[in-house]
Parts: sequence; structure tokens; C-alpha cells
Amino acid sequence: MSPEDSGVQISVIALGGIPEIVPGADLSGLIVQAIETTPEAAPLRDGDVLVVTQKVVSKADGAIVDLSTITPSPEALDFAARWDKDPRQVEVVLAEAKRVIRMENGVIITETRHGFVCANGGVDASNVGSRSGGLVTVLPPDPDRSAAVIRAAVRDRFGVDVPVVISDSFGRPWRWGIVDVAIGVSGLLPLEDLRGVADADGRMMRTTVRAVADELASAAELAFGKTARRPAAIVRGADPPRGEGSIREVIMPREFDLFP
Repeated sequence: MSPEDSGVQISVIALGGIPEIVPGADLSGLIVQAIETTPEAAPLRDGDVLVVTQKVVSKADGAIVDLSTITPSPEALDFAARWDKDPRQVEVVLAEAKRVIRMENGVIITETRHGFVCANGGVDASNVGSRSGGLVTVLPPDPDRSAAVIRAAVRDRFGVDVPVVISDSFGRPWRWGIVDVAIGVSGLLPLEDLRGVADADGRMMRTTVRAVADELASAAELAFGKTARRPAAIVRGADPPRGEGSIREVIMPREFDLFP
């Protein structure tokens, strides 16, 4: 669907009926069931994209840390004492980091092993289930692979090859608030490179690269909410650029970093 088409519509359908996810749960199977039972989700269509939150992927994969097993380092104890943090959770953040970029004003900015630069390295204590306060989730080890597994299950059941995005909430530099971005993809290109394409006035674009996967993740979050226990949604009508992309494509090399 091109931007010139009249009557362009994009809708987001949150999938219902997905229970609390525990380690080892058949997340793909539960998502398939949710598609079958959620009104208007099926039949799936070309142009649909399935967005799934990182939290349920991490839970199903067992990417969970029991804080009772963590012994904080002196660095974690000192930072936690100064900023009223749980030193065990601080220690998990430091342990998950490929490098620590900043530890100031109660905020820890790290680079994860995946190459993401974000607050707390993706370590999260919210929505972890009945043991809230005693557990944290960490990022899945290979979010692209997690997306591919879900995509294959959906394709096998419905006969439609629907791209999958794994999403997580990130902050933005110099802006308050969080938005969902993509941390894993399968079946789509996470970036749409429009450099060399003429804009609506005929002017050649030289720097425009759309972060399509991030846009899809953010759109789906409007239907997820943060407290409604809706961890998956169909974004209908988006029709993203297809291909066997990887989230690695969105990670900016350090030589382009203006704030090293």
C-alpha cells in the first residue's frame, strides 16, 4: 500500500486470553490460540504484523533472575544506597551489561550484549507475576530467534506468513516518557531506506531512513497498555517492507556516536 492511496487505514487488535506466562510455557501456541479466539484477529491478512512484548518472551524463555540468589558487589551497594535502589537489582543490571555508559542521578545507562543502549540494560521488575519484588526479567538472549519461532508457529497454523516484532519499552534522549521499540524481528526489514527517493515535492531525500519496526512496536503499545495484561497484538494494514531482516540492522555503530 503506497502513501498515495486514498483511505489508508491502520488498526491495532490486542489479542485476548493469553494467561500469565511461566518459564517453559508454549508461548507460540498460546498466541495462536489467542488469534483464533480474539474477534476480528482471524483470518490473518497480508500486511498484518504480529507484535509481542519482550516480557512474555523472557518469561517463556526462562530469562528470569531470582533476586534471592544475587550477592551485590560493593559498587552495586554504594549506588543503591545513594539512590534508594534494590542493590540486588543493580547488581543484575551491571552483570547483564556489555559496558556501563553512565551511572548518575539514579539512572544506569548500559550497552547490552545485543548492542542496545538503554536504561537498566533491559532488566525489569514490573509485571513479573506473583513473586513481584523477588524476581526480575532480563532480555531474551536472541530476540530475532524468538520472533522467528513465533512466526513459524503462526504460519504453520494459519498458512499466512505474518512478520513478527518483539517489543520493549525504552526511554528517549532529552525527552521524558517511554515508547516501545523493536528488539527483535522476523519476516520484515526493520528499516526502510528512502535515501535516493523523491519526496512529494520531487526533492531527493538524502538522509531519511524510517525505523519501521520501532513504529510498529510503538503502535502496538497503544493497545497493550502497561497494566492490562495484553502482551500481543496484530497491527493491520501497516504492510511493512518484507525480507529476512535482523534487529542488528538498527544498531548504530559506535563510530557514529556523537556522545561517546
